[in-house]
Amino acid sequence: MIRRLVIVLGDQLDLDAAAFDGFDSAHDVVWMAEVDEESTHVWSSQPRTALFLAAMRHFAAAARDAGRTVDYTGLEDPGNRGTLAAELHAAIDRLEPAELAMTAPGDARVLAALRGVAASRERPLAVHEDRHFFCTVREFAAHARGRSQLRQETFYREMRRRHGVLMEGDEPAGGRWNFDAENRQAFAKTGPVDVPAPTRFAPDAITRDVLSLVAKRFADHPGSLASFAWPVTRAQALHGLERFVAERLPEFGRWQDALWPHEPWLWHSHLSAALNLKLLNPREVVGAAEAAWRAGRVPLQSAEGFIRQILGWREYVRGIYWTRMPAYLELNALDAHAPLPAFYWHGRTAMACLSDAIGQTLEHGYAHHIQRLMVTGLYALLFGVEPREVHAWYLAVYVDAVEWAELPNTFGMSQAADGGLMASKPYIASGRYIERMSGGSLCARCRFRPGERVGDAACPFTTLYWDFLLRHEPRLAANPRTAMQVRNLERLDEHERARIQRRAGEIRAGAIDA
Repeated sequence: MIRRLVIVLGDQLDLDAAAFDGFDSAHDVVWMAEVDEESTHVWSSQPRTALFLAAMRHFAAAARDAGRTVDYTGLEDPGNRGTLAAELHAAIDRLEPAELAMTAPGDARVLAALRGVAASRERPLAVHEDRHFFCTVREFAAHARGRSQLRQETFYREMRRRHGVLMEGDEPAGGRWNFDAENRQAFAKTGPVDVPAPTRFAPDAITRDVLSLVAKRFADHPGSLASFAWPVTRAQALHGLERFVAERLPEFGRWQDALWPHEPWLWHSHLSAALNLKLLNPREVVGAAEAAWRAGRVPLQSAEGFIRQILGWREYVRGIYWTRMPAYLELNALDAHAPLPAFYWHGRTAMACLSDAIGQTLEHGYAHHIQRLMVTGLYALLFGVEPREVHAWYLAVYVDAVEWAELPNTFGMSQAADGGLMASKPYIASGRYIERMSGGSLCARCRFRPGERVGDAACPFTTLYWDFLLRHEPRLAANPRTAMQVRNLERLDEHERARIQRRAGEIRAGAIDA
């Protein structure tokens, strides 16, 4: 008799997860399944699929080493039914468990599917709280209740106080809640100096088998496996954390928003994939960063800038996702309906910044937050792409993409599709922003000029920025944070406005070789 079938998904790879509370190796079984659906419901890139599968297989081996019985279905197993729901039905037929248990997943679609199986098979399904977060969904709902607006800064300060992070008594360390003035600098024209080498892990036999399988089975999917070297075990993730804190965190704050051609790693942590797979716990990551500051090894502004991303944004977007789904996925406040430009899937574009960001994304499955928000995301926003298409792209191409984290960042931060629920303004800028944050290096390699909005040399970012202001002038004028940008339209006569709109139309129609 099997008492409990403990469901473990690809983003729940923690032997101490809540679903294992009370686990009895004599009566309980761990259930895991690789299925095509998780790589095809969006056109998942090869690096993303490989990371999940390699980490899952290493976790299954660790669970067996810990004395737990694991029922594991591989992609190539005969009769693999292709979906989590179908495989769970088959497991219930085969194992006849009395009940099911799982840690809360990171995708509302998956949760609905598994709950549907449990209900149809009349098996109780216990969904346990995910302990890999500082804030529960219920706590976030309580924070949001009665507020006319949600703001990350308010939530972040509340979390700092509640968990005593970077606090000196009742006050924030250093007397300030953030250090943006010291952070977010751009590189000089000479570029970054002494960039630490990224922490990479050579694939072992298990991972090499996965890479071979993915290359064969998903050969028509985007992305490359040639440089795959992500952490796929907890030991590797812990080593990555140690190296980041020692080598890159000291300069992280200063350079966190800076761009430079062919420099994908810079001073970023590259830990988001390990965090989202649950190979790392955010408490140990935040704790390591704070401890490094208190020991004098890291400046406060770098520690705060990094911790803000985890204790602030990461927790905030999860709360928005689970308190707003499934209706959140239907939002389109800016009425954007253009298709995603085809070059997002192959990176062949004359725009140097987009070519660089998309090229490294397809090569590594990675880009840092400014490349995502203010290069790939900004262009899609200005272009007017249907938000669900942008969402599907981000979910497909990045190795750290799990829907709870990706969707609010895309709809709320990147595409302003939620009407200001998550962020107080659309994050819009012209090509001048990219020029400034890359020290001019990206624009110097591009045939388009960021200071020109019309004409043959006009930067498509700049043209589309002015066109965006024209298309959404009333909405932006009513927002105190964008009203100044809109006032710049007063300098444009009707002839200039018409020229901007005409060229924007040509960009969207593909008439300009962008």
